[in-house]
Amino acid sequence: METTALIYIAVFLITLLIMGKLIGNYLARLIEGDLPYWITQTEQVIWRCCGFKTAGKTIQSMSWYHYMLALLIFNLMGAVLLFIILINQGYLPLNPQSVPNMNWDLALNTTISFVTNTNWQAYSGETAVSYLSQMMGLAVQNFLSATTGITVAFVLIRALTQSSCTLLGNAWIDIGRITLYVLFPLAIVWSLLFVSQGVIQNFHPALLSSGLDGQQQWLPMGPVASQEAIKLLGTNGGGYFAANSAHPYENPTSLSNFLQILAIFLLPTALCFAFGRLSGAQRQGYTLLWGMSLIFIVAVSVILYAEWQGNPEFTLAGADSTFNMEGKESRFGIIGSALFVAVTTAASCGAVNAMHDSLTALGGLVPMWLMQTGEVVFGGVGSGFYGMILYVLLAVFIAGLMVGRAPEYLGKKIGVAEMKWVAVAILISPAVILTGTALALFTDVGREAILNPGAHGFSEVLYALTSAANNNGSAFAGLNANSVFYNLLLGFAMLIGRFGVMIPVLAIAGSLAAKKRQPESLATLSTTSPLFIVLLILTVLMIGALTFVPALALGPIAEHLQSFWAK
Repeated sequence: METTALIYIAVFLITLLIMGKLIGNYLARLIEGDLPYWITQTEQVIWRCCGFKTAGKTIQSMSWYHYMLALLIFNLMGAVLLFIILINQGYLPLNPQSVPNMNWDLALNTTISFVTNTNWQAYSGETAVSYLSQMMGLAVQNFLSATTGITVAFVLIRALTQSSCTLLGNAWIDIGRITLYVLFPLAIVWSLLFVSQGVIQNFHPALLSSGLDGQQQWLPMGPVASQEAIKLLGTNGGGYFAANSAHPYENPTSLSNFLQILAIFLLPTALCFAFGRLSGAQRQGYTLLWGMSLIFIVAVSVILYAEWQGNPEFTLAGADSTFNMEGKESRFGIIGSALFVAVTTAASCGAVNAMHDSLTALGGLVPMWLMQTGEVVFGGVGSGFYGMILYVLLAVFIAGLMVGRAPEYLGKKIGVAEMKWVAVAILISPAVILTGTALALFTDVGREAILNPGAHGFSEVLYALTSAANNNGSAFAGLNANSVFYNLLLGFAMLIGRFGVMIPVLAIAGSLAAKKRQPESLATLSTTSPLFIVLLILTVLMIGALTFVPALALGPIAEHLQSFWAK
């Protein structure tokens, strides 16, 4: 079993790095605007018709502040459109099951969820959302929210790799190019791959089927493969069905399961390669990948160990096997499920092929902690990259203080202004998580939604706020979150967790872009050495440990110790 797990993880990482390298080279050209002549000329005509000002043969770039405003307006427009669709879906076409309109609070929560790339779902997709809402509403936002994260990564890469520039590209051009030239082609390829494995794609109403025992049941239908592809490539995570990627119509085979976890990490990996290429030293990208990969391998190993050991209370009861297969699909097994759990919570995805509520206490602690780090271990498309860069800047600052050198990264001095924004961006999510958890536990309406007592019930609330504030979207699912209280609380957490980090990152990019890149000297701190990789990993671990260990001690750690005391 151990050998099989090692081979599976090795094949996954090797395939990921090869494909990530190829797509990363393409993204680097896209960031620089190095496109074929016929494409740029066609774009010129389109942008001029849209009223964009031109400077010579290029569209005028934006400062970080105007770039931020453009992204906020873009996301606000998408949110308004999605909300209108959801509260009126009962009147709209492509609704063969006559799904009613969503309640305002659930529609608001769902709108915020998909606009912020969280895709938290307090509803059952096959019964609560029409085909039109799935395609025109949710799937469209899967593209656009992913695009938003990648555009911010593009801006930060330009700021770090260019010398003394105040303009960082045009938000509308970046949005169009990422959507049309990156996400759309990849989504088509992955949709066809999923269809080849048996993922359904149709507009049929639910089918009445007779089982082997003669009982009849309704089989839900719909355009699943197209939404499945972008939910994973965009690290969105919102499944077409309530069971998400555990449903056989969404994830029918072991190969489709492998393709799903590959899709989740593909673009975050590619962005690291693109950054390395544009920085002038590919090793800069390798540094990020080494830090991410080492943390990820340890996380997967711990989850595998915990699920192989199983629950000690089951062993007490005389169970023959110590494997914890509760809440897992037999077609994926321990290995396929554990790898998916680690991938989806390391990335800001939230898709699940197993019930996280059924993980062992230790197995549930790891995905919770992966989210609490800010999901910088590969992370969401764009957000994982710029989240890890925040930790890089913090590590550089700490190293500079330790050795008495002025902190700098890629030849750019890291000053007080940048570090203030870094502190805001890193600490805002923990503040929302811990405050929201306390609020839920200190109110009657918050406690009434907890379905399990004790430490596990606390973990359910902590997991929900962690997932929302870090724009993940997965859940322990032992919490009745479809109430006005939780819809509003989690909606607020999702908004702050997304834009409360994105805006400081853009401010950092604007500040760094104006600085000149200084050539390396003997006094320059190497940010590509094994020592710096260790420092980077320790920085990520320390921030997570110092912030969340007390809360984790009340939840999964206490539950883990209780199970062994019972033994």
